[in-house]
Amino acid sequence: MKLNSFFKTLLLGITVVLFASCDKDFNEVGTNIIGEDHYDFDVDSTKAVIAYNQPLGAVQTNNLPTNALGYYNHPVFGKTKASFVTQVELIAANPKFINPATVDIDSVYLYVPYFIDAKKTVKNTETGDSTYELDSIYGVNPIKLEIFESKYYLRDFDASTGLEQAQRYYSSQKQLFENNYNTVQGRLNDSTAQIQNDKFEFKPNEIKLQYYDSEKEETVVKQRLAPGIFVKLNKEFFRQKIVNAPEGKLLNNNTFKDYFRGLYFRVDNSDTSVQQGSLALLNFRAGKIVMSYHDETSATNDAKIRRELTINLGGNTVNLFDSEGTATSSSYIAAMTNNTPDTPTGDEKLYLKGQNGAMAVIELFGEDSNDDDDDIPEELETIKNEGWLINDASLTFYIERTAMINSTYEPLRIYLYDLENNAPILDYIFDGTESNSNPKLNRVVHGGIIEKEDVDNGRGTQYKIRLTRYLMSLLADENASKNVKLGLVVTESIAAITNAELQTPITDYNNIKFSPLASVINPLGTVLYGSSLNVPENKRLKLKIYYTKPN
Repeated sequence: MKLNSFFKTLLLGITVVLFASCDKDFNEVGTNIIGEDHYDFDVDSTKAVIAYNQPLGAVQTNNLPTNALGYYNHPVFGKTKASFVTQVELIAANPKFINPATVDIDSVYLYVPYFIDAKKTVKNTETGDSTYELDSIYGVNPIKLEIFESKYYLRDFDASTGLEQAQRYYSSQKQLFENNYNTVQGRLNDSTAQIQNDKFEFKPNEIKLQYYDSEKEETVVKQRLAPGIFVKLNKEFFRQKIVNAPEGKLLNNNTFKDYFRGLYFRVDNSDTSVQQGSLALLNFRAGKIVMSYHDETSATNDAKIRRELTINLGGNTVNLFDSEGTATSSSYIAAMTNNTPDTPTGDEKLYLKGQNGAMAVIELFGEDSNDDDDDIPEELETIKNEGWLINDASLTFYIERTAMINSTYEPLRIYLYDLENNAPILDYIFDGTESNSNPKLNRVVHGGIIEKEDVDNGRGTQYKIRLTRYLMSLLADENASKNVKLGLVVTESIAAITNAELQTPITDYNNIKFSPLASVINPLGTVLYGSSLNVPENKRLKLKIYYTKPN
């Protein structure tokens, strides 16, 4: 996607409006001297910025809005195997079978649709076939996919709190489900066609459900489904579990969830693609299991008719991340081991990784070196005493392109937030700009969107984030003491600002207990230049402030 020219044009217009709106804000701050004869306009890039890495570890992953499934080997961050557990729900409770002993199960399939780019979907009016372009699929190699019956009950509430708090499950708890699945039955997707399991691929093909019409003597398309996971499941298992279920087990979904506790999707590398697979982001709540069967028409009519029973993938879910370092990820591992600033000026490289990965911590304006006990950094006090009016302020993060050279996928966006209060900064809150083409590009003024080379398939060069209003708020009255540490993460959705709990809180100088939920969802990562003096001047992270002050 070529974003540069679009953003340059858009931001030129926005900047005019921004400067105009800032004049209003200046008056509100209390300045009485307005006019070119009394003010100097200038830019400053000398104020202290310290940025350093912070690993996060296991993170809460139950009931995410979007889940990862697959195996992906990132050239910087190493291998990730993303597995998944979900409860299941009857779409219609208490289904009845006229004569369970004579029920013939025709097929059982599981379907989970992929995210698609709807604007690029093309339908052939003659054949009715559609061509799709998939979204949020990373990699093209096969994976090993195994689907089991889960024997572990996913609770709504935590028994250790007297059922007063919601139950939390974490990305590191794979072993819990490894110890609690139906090993007697084994894999449910046990087709002899390896494309259904040992060599599974995320394909963009339309799925056609067909049957042979004996009267027309031809194959007829019954239903067309958008691309998705489409695998056949063991018919005998569903005969015993559903058709021959003990009395009362299908009565309602509360009982059913305890009886059929869910599915465990386990992922590994395929034997045909050991070093690289593929990974997808999926909305499993749109998934379903469909059992097609023939049963007697009624208690008095033994003629068989075709029926369907649908089981939704609903209820509680858990995403499981199994990470493994590689030779190419050694620099990342070393940075995570030494997670304090290498120097007083911060780290040379910043590693941002979604899921159970890493973030950067950013501190502005240095320390309060005076003995006035006001907790206001001296640089910030100087700005305030000199009467600066902030026109524009931003942080530009340059991508370390040598480190990222072999990375096929780069995060579309990064997110800067108030780390101490786990909340967005003012620039996010006041930015109401929207993108008609892609909601992931909303809040364009605040920024954080990747900028790329202006060529086809251009690589990313930088991310720019505005924090103008944040700085203005620090200069208002006594708010300078509210200068907080800022967190920087990759994000899957700029609209999502809720948080997920860390399994092990970071109780040192950063006191981090949460990670932004949208970062937990995002499987990607990037490497940015930091604030260290070892970074070349033209790539070093700096706070750039355009300001006006009385002359």
